[in-house]
Order: sequence, then C-alpha cells, then structure tokens
Amino acid sequence: MNSILQKIEGLYSKFEEVSTLITDPAVIADMKRFVKLNKEYSDLEQIVKAGNRYKTLLQHIDEAKQLLGEQDADMREMAKAELAELEPQVEPLEEEIKLLLLPSDPEDAKDVVMEIRGGTGGDEAAIFAGDLFKMYTKFCESKGWKVEVSSVSEGASGGFKEIVFNVSGTNVYGTLKYESGVHRVQRVPETETQGRVHTSAATVAVLPKADEFDVQINEGEIKWDTFRSSGAGGQNVNKVESGVRLRYMWKNPVTNVVEEILIECTETRDQPKNRERALSRLRTMIYDREHQKYIDDIAARRKTMVSTGDRSAKIRTYNYPQGRITDHRIGYTIYNLQAFMNGDIQDCIDHLIVAENAERMKESEL
Repeated sequence: MNSILQKIEGLYSKFEEVSTLITDPAVIADMKRFVKLNKEYSDLEQIVKAGNRYKTLLQHIDEAKQLLGEQDADMREMAKAELAELEPQVEPLEEEIKLLLLPSDPEDAKDVVMEIRGGTGGDEAAIFAGDLFKMYTKFCESKGWKVEVSSVSEGASGGFKEIVFNVSGTNVYGTLKYESGVHRVQRVPETETQGRVHTSAATVAVLPKADEFDVQINEGEIKWDTFRSSGAGGQNVNKVESGVRLRYMWKNPVTNVVEEILIECTETRDQPKNRERALSRLRTMIYDREHQKYIDDIAARRKTMVSTGDRSAKIRTYNYPQGRITDHRIGYTIYNLQAFMNGDIQDCIDHLIVAENAERMKESEL
C-alpha cells in the first residue's frame, strides 16, 4: 500500500469517531467543543471523499492492467484506452489529497477585523488608504461577504488616516490573511503641479476575529466611560452619551508585562451596542496579540514568509504610471491595476495560497 493510502486508511476510524461525537447531546451542549469538532468533521469529510475517489481510480487502473493480458484484441484495446484516460488522473488527485492532508490553520474559518492606516506620504497616504478600503470592499462584495465599519479617522484631503472594519462570511481569514503588511503606491498625486511621481504607503492588518470562548476576560475589571459622539448624525448624536470607552489592564503571556488597552466605539447611537462592539474589539485585540507567537513560529520556519502577518513587511507595490501590481513575496507581477483596484484581487491571492501550500508541503512528510 502506498503512503497516501496508508494515511487515508488511518483517518477513516477518526472520521467515524468524530461523526458519532457531533451527535452526542453532551458535545452539542459544549459549544466550544462542538464548533471545533464540526470543523474537524468537515475537513475529514473532504479527505475521505477524495480518498474514496483515489481508491476507486487505482482499482479501475488495476483492473484495466489485468485486461491487457487477455487474448481478445478488442479487450486489450479497450484496456489501453481506459488506462490512457485514467492514469493521467492519478497525479493531480494525489496532489489534491496531499494538500487536504496538510493540517489546516484553525483560524482560516474565522471572520476578521481589518485595519488600514495611512503611512508615509501624508495626505496622499491617506487617499491611498481610502483606495485600498474601496478595493477590499468591492472584493468582499464579490465574495458575498458582509463589511461593517467600526472606526474611522478621515484624511484632510480625502481617504482615511485610519479605518477599522469587520468582514464576515465563509473562510474570510483564510483568504484575507495574505493582505497583512505594507502596501506601497507610486503615482502622481492630484496636488502635484510638476507631474512628479511620489511614493506613499499604507499599512494593512488582518486579525482573526475572536469568539467569546477564545479569550478569557474578567469583565469586572473593565473600566467604562461614556461620552457624546461627534460628527454627522443630527441632534441625537450631540445630546446622548452613546459613545463608550473601555480601559482594561492585560498581562501579556509572552512578555509578562501588564499593558493598558484603551478602546473607543462610536459606531452606533445605541450605547449598549457600542459597549458590545467595544468588548468584541477587546477580545480580538487580545487574541491577536496572543496569536502572534503562533504566527512568529510559522515565520521562523519558512523562508519566503508568504503569510506571516508581519505588518512591517513591504508586501506589494501599486505602480500607476506603468499600470503594474507587484507582490514582492512571490515575484508576482501583472499589468491590470485598474481591475485590481476595483476588487479583482483573487488571482493574486490564489498565487499566494499556492506558494504557501508549496512551503507547507515541503515541511510535511509527504
């Protein structure tokens, strides 16, 4: 039996075990365990289905090879034709199974909190941050994902000094995690009278959104303040203290340093909703910091660091005079900048996924 079949055979009993567990009332009552087992069931089901296709394919090939020894010429020709059709299917299916056998990132299925901040370049950096937000919004719309803005600081000439937003849908973090890092733009700003090309930058952070059971927070230690929201919204915004501010002292488990976390939320005119969203952002912020050690461990093992989440790394350049997009992590270059900025970024992400999977397969035993 080849190594792939051995690995698949070893997972059948595990699949049966998980299939039974997710119907157990005691497991269903334990939400954290139930969610984890459901994800494991889904992953194992894909492997089992691919494994069954693989076993059937090898069985048909073996049967066809046996027919090559038949005396009947027509039977031999039929067997040759069948082998010519079946054998080229083996390698692609083996590659598919190898990828499925790689341990999945438990964060991939999570929703995300994205943060875009204008970096070097002043007003032009803020405008570029706004362009990136539009790009991601259009991409998310094409995927059927929901986008909710939670915090905005507008730039003086347009765009955003900073914008924070939530994205929810299917496999959101597994898709958008490759966008973390420094994005650089080269173009002639609208304010430039000499026609010179300027270089600006914006930083993108993609954080897996923490569920309630991912992070332990002592809510009794949170200090809450309320204040009147500012900005557009009519008289209600100015008269009602709907804005909330929380302060929380948190001990970093990696450094053992106690840090004060400060979060403000003015997203809605409903104070309880703002409290709920501020608490959600606190969970995600703490989870992200604790999760960073896991990310750093991955980065230490990989040479090209396709998706390390390193927000200081320059990952991509948007060159407007040449209409060019270059992703520096994998040497990916295309000349369809306008379509890219309109949200057509899936091809680039697909190339990054392939590159990361190649790295992961090198690490595996397969």
